This record gives sequence, C-alpha cells and structure tokens, in this order.
Amino acid sequence: MSPTARDNGAKKRWRLTPASAHEWVSFDDPSEEREWRFDVTFLLSGWQCLYGDGCQGVLTERAPELAEGCCSYGAHFTGEEDVARVRAAAASLTPEQWQFAQRGRHGGATHRWAGGTAGTRIVEGACIFLNRPGFPGGPGCALHRAALERGQTPMALKPDVCWQLPLRREDTTNADGSVTSSVGQWERAHWGDGGTDFAWWCTESPAAFRGSVPVWRAMKAELSAMVGAEVFSMLAGYLEAREKSGRTLPHPAARKPHLGAAACPST
Repeated sequence: MSPTARDNGAKKRWRLTPASAHEWVSFDDPSEEREWRFDVTFLLSGWQCLYGDGCQGVLTERAPELAEGCCSYGAHFTGEEDVARVRAAAASLTPEQWQFAQRGRHGGATHRWAGGTAGTRIVEGACIFLNRPGFPGGPGCALHRAALERGQTPMALKPDVCWQLPLRREDTTNADGSVTSSVGQWERAHWGDGGTDFAWWCTESPAAFRGSVPVWRAMKAELSAMVGAEVFSMLAGYLEAREKSGRTLPHPAARKPHLGAAACPST
C-alpha cells in the first residue's frame, strides 16, 4: 500500500481505509493442503499485555483492583493432551507458588461439563490457578510463575488458550478437503455472547499498543508453536520486509480517534 503517483508525477492518489480495517497475508503450506492467513496489522503492532499495569479485566465493570486479567472465567481446554499437561503441572506446584493448592489437591484443578467440554475450575469467582491480591507471592497465574521459576517457558505448563492469548488460531476445513488456518487477535466475538458485556478488552484499548517490540517478535515462541517452524520462517521473512519498507497499516486501536478513518496510500 504505497503512494501511487499520477502519470504526470505531480500528485499522489489516496484512499480512506475503514477505521476497523486489518491487513492480512496468506501463504500456502509447503507440506500439506493448507492455506495460512495472518493478521499483518496485529502482528506488526506494538500490542503488549497490561496485566498488573493497566489491565481492566473482563467483567461487566472495570475492576483493575481485582487483578484478574482475562482469568475470571477460567480456561477451556483444546483437547485431552492439554488437559493432561495442566493436570500434571498442577500436581507439581507448591503452596508457595499456588494460593489454592490445597483446594486443587482435594477437589481437582479441572472441571468437565455435560457434553465433555473441559476447563479449569472456578474458585472464588475466577480461575483456580489465579493467585489473588494479598497472596505472599503476589497476584497472577500460578502456572506462569512456576514455569519462570523453573527456567521454563509458560507454554510448558499453562493451558493452550492462556499461553496463546491474545493470538488466536482458527482452522476451517473447505469443501475440497483442504484447510484454511487463520491466525489473528482475540476479539470480543470470540468469547461468545458474554464478550459483548465486557467493560474492557485489551485488543481494543490504545493503552495496550504502546510497546516497542512488534507482536510477531515478542511472541516468536508462541507463534512458532502454533504454526510450526517452517511456516513461521516464511511469515518472519515477509514481516521483516514489511518493517523495512515502512509501509504498514496502523492497528485500529492505535489510530487517532478523531480521524474516524486512517489515510492509507492506495496501490
């Protein structure tokens, strides 16, 4: 999306981009019948997690004092491997790392609803793994804390959805049997009907887009785990080139509100 000069070179043509627009890029998987689609706008943005530094939570009222972040409703597991990993991790946590260790030992750290869907237990209004304000070790995810203390990546212990956030991968099987995999940001709609009641959501807030490192670099390990090393290498090469070009579409949350729409050079 670079400026395009008129034939006489005297002027440049510009168009207005809708305020909510995101740019996407697609790649064919080199090993299988799959098309990968990536949200370039989000991956090149300066989004950063504000937990403990401005996060307002995901309740119907802003509640930063609760320090619940996006853990108020627990985590839904992606499959049995996810469940098994988290159960094993829970068994390894110490009371110093996990505020609700005793309750987790006796009642279990996971829950299965009718129909087979599994997730983490809710205790005192939030995920059982969430240490609350006043806990000697401080608030935050007990699994995340334990991983860092052991020199591990949080991916080794946390539920898939937790270490992936705010990234989201969605796989769609097409009529011809091929698969389209899209990787972008979590939005309110992805939470179902309840997401519309959130008083705040981080990928909508300008405050969360002030980081100096783009998402694709800051979350390199997570992206590689989500798409594989070979596909990530293809994506990284493309995004590096875009960074060098200086031609990127600012994230909607980072655009000036009074503009309504961002001016974007036409191709």
